[in-house]
Amino acid sequence: MSLWTRITNVFRGDGLNREIDEELEGHVADAVAEGRNEGEARRALGAKLRIREESRDLRLLPWLDSLRADAVLGWRQISKRRIASASAILSLGLAIGACTAAFRIIDALLLRPLPVERPEELHALTRTGFGFDGKFDVFYAWAYPSFRLMSDAVRGQAELLALGFVERVDLTYSTDEEMEKANVQYVSGRMFPSFGLRPAVGRLFSGREDDMAQPQPYAVLSFDYWTRRFGRDPGVVGRRLQIGEKVYEIVGVSGEAFTGTEPGMVTGVFLPAAMHTGAKEEGWTWLRTLVRIPPGRALGPVREKLAATSRAFEENRAKGFQGITRANIQRYLDRTVGLRPAWTGLSNLQEEYRRALGAMAVLVILVLLIACANVANLMTAQAAARAREMALRVSIGAGRGRLVQLVLVESGLIAVLAALAGGAFATWAAPFVVGRINRADNPAHLDMPADWRVLAFAFGLTLLVTCLFGLAPALRASGVKPASVLKGGADPHLRRRLMHGLIALQVGFCFVVLFVSGLFVETFRRLSERPMGFAPGRLLVVYATPKQRQLPAVWEELARQLGTTPGVEAVATSSWPLLDGMSWNNFLSVHGGPPSSVLAYFLAVSPGWMDTMKIPLVDGSDFRPDATSPGIAIVNETFVKTFFPGERAVGQTFLKFRDQFQITGVVRDTPYKGLRGPALPMVFVPQHELDQQGLLMPIRSMAFVVRTKSEQPLALAGTLRSEIRRLRPDFRVTNIRTQQELIDGQTLRERLLALLAVFFTVVALLLAGVGLYGVLDYSVLQRRREIGIRMAIGARAGDIGRLVTSASLRMVLAGSVAGVGLGLGAARWVESLLYEVKASDPRMLALPCVVIVATALAAALPAVIRAVRVDPVTSLRME
Repeated sequence: MSLWTRITNVFRGDGLNREIDEELEGHVADAVAEGRNEGEARRALGAKLRIREESRDLRLLPWLDSLRADAVLGWRQISKRRIASASAILSLGLAIGACTAAFRIIDALLLRPLPVERPEELHALTRTGFGFDGKFDVFYAWAYPSFRLMSDAVRGQAELLALGFVERVDLTYSTDEEMEKANVQYVSGRMFPSFGLRPAVGRLFSGREDDMAQPQPYAVLSFDYWTRRFGRDPGVVGRRLQIGEKVYEIVGVSGEAFTGTEPGMVTGVFLPAAMHTGAKEEGWTWLRTLVRIPPGRALGPVREKLAATSRAFEENRAKGFQGITRANIQRYLDRTVGLRPAWTGLSNLQEEYRRALGAMAVLVILVLLIACANVANLMTAQAAARAREMALRVSIGAGRGRLVQLVLVESGLIAVLAALAGGAFATWAAPFVVGRINRADNPAHLDMPADWRVLAFAFGLTLLVTCLFGLAPALRASGVKPASVLKGGADPHLRRRLMHGLIALQVGFCFVVLFVSGLFVETFRRLSERPMGFAPGRLLVVYATPKQRQLPAVWEELARQLGTTPGVEAVATSSWPLLDGMSWNNFLSVHGGPPSSVLAYFLAVSPGWMDTMKIPLVDGSDFRPDATSPGIAIVNETFVKTFFPGERAVGQTFLKFRDQFQITGVVRDTPYKGLRGPALPMVFVPQHELDQQGLLMPIRSMAFVVRTKSEQPLALAGTLRSEIRRLRPDFRVTNIRTQQELIDGQTLRERLLALLAVFFTVVALLLAGVGLYGVLDYSVLQRRREIGIRMAIGARAGDIGRLVTSASLRMVLAGSVAGVGLGLGAARWVESLLYEVKASDPRMLALPCVVIVATALAAALPAVIRAVRVDPVTSLRME
């Protein structure tokens, strides 16, 4: 009989039994036809039931049949206890769904290999050490001339690929069209051949684009961008696009699977690295470097040769450094060159959210463990209710393995149903979480398909969950002693101790979740409430760029005309708005001394910018309309404390290289490029900048800061866009954002962590509360006789309440104490994600304790009420 037939027979049930019975009757009929007595024929064949079972074992797979039978029984048990089963499935479903959603995000951002040939050969070139800002970090940025030297140094041993950071830039497809934004990346011409990529249309870069002597202004579109922007029109090949003052010809479209080298970002346009504005600049670090090392080639010699070449390049460049102390230069040169695996690509999202995703993973694992402990308690209570059934099964010959299988199959059914519910939850949750890290003008795009990786994770998680919450009850159920149980002498204290232990475990994990969640929520609150130093309400930022660079007077005249627009209160301009992420810094010299080791940060602004931003002037005055740079400057209070402590700054001078500035005013501190960290020493300079010949320099782009009269500044966005086009047809508005959007963009990670923390806190508390309620309810059920006796001899309600809850509340206390230690250890791991929050703060430790105690009391109340309502006469009669 074939294997497939034996498998299908398992599910035939009564049909197989009828077939066996018909065959037996056929044998009896044959014997009678041969002249034998029917009774003797039946006795010769043996007992009908035994023959049927033996025949079934030959016609099917016994182990599969036992699984089927256990599954049927398990389903009946689940259906019979609908409320308890639904509670278990929903709690596990939330936990499994959260785990699966977290895996989908972590896999898409940190684990999924790039869709290129041999991604395991790719390594990122890094520099580890102190930067000019004095911070110790891992740096991925390199200058293109340095990249070319290193590429030549290891030729034949490894291949180097230059990958610019993906930038959202302004471009047009003809001079008459409106400007639009696209994600652009400058890459080595060798990238496409090295990655083994094929074009969907046209051709890709071949490597000739890396020749600096013969610039090739070509562009390749990504398949995703080609689809969204051009509807897969093959006629796009040969069209031209313009970025700034450079025009590129589109030569092809990359394959569908490849969207760039930065997970979380979909590149729209690939351009040759040799065409970048900073391709010849030795001090412009604008690209990442990937190193492809063939199999069998040692990393050490390659790294050493790259490090030596980089060191020689930087030492030669350092000879021209001005305004930097020798100690800072030496610290800069002493950075260590290293190689890190980069088979998943390189992106800012990876670096920014790696630790945050790790924290999220820990939280979901703790919630999963709480859910498993909760369901394990439920299964233990149900096993107690089925003790007599198990004892009878053992009495009629069931082995221990058979009982373990019986309970595990039921647990597996609960886990499978929970996994299905969790899958539906994860399908919604993963995109929702990704949506929380989106910036308004540049949303994240993560590839999160439900492929074999996700399915394998979900399957493995289901098996793990089944073992976590089902194995202990299964082993305990299989170890039942029939004689003791059937006589009513089973010791209930063993089960209560197991259940109380699981409660302590739940409370410990719950405390960690609450504690870490509290740290994240408090971090978000403090970061959001950090004093800005200016009034962000009613502020609109309008980014604009002309076809040709314009003198500052043109920008000022346009700002003045926009100021007369109905609904506008004031207009000023700056190189970029505060908290835009852009920065310009340098070392300064004061009092004729050497350059300082502290960087000062600069921003060019127009007269009246301080009033428009509502930044209070502490001392001195604002810029005059004819103010120029270099010449005069306005500084903030941190600048004064850093460079002129104890002195009046107004009237003082400082040097930036050879340029001298005189301080004419001091303003309050404001954030510059980010909200985290202390206030930076800031210098505001006039946007009228003079070149070496003393002539005003034209400006390529500026940001209009518009203070509106309305509390809804975006209502004026369309009007301002139209007005700029009417007043200056050669100007293009590239983006309009509120200042509050820029502030909110600085707290995306903290907002995400706080949101997830609140969700996991609610789930953990519900699970812990339900688990505690289940244990107390079971305790009341098992101790009805004892409670009845105590009440009969005069015990009061308070005594009964203490009897029911004392052991469980001791476990709550023990779990909380253990949770304090675990929470303090976890806080050290997430310390880099916190802002002005100390894990040792008594308030942060007290809050989880109070919440857990309140939850425990709320969970204990129904059980206490049930206990004090026990009727002594009824309970004793039942016993």
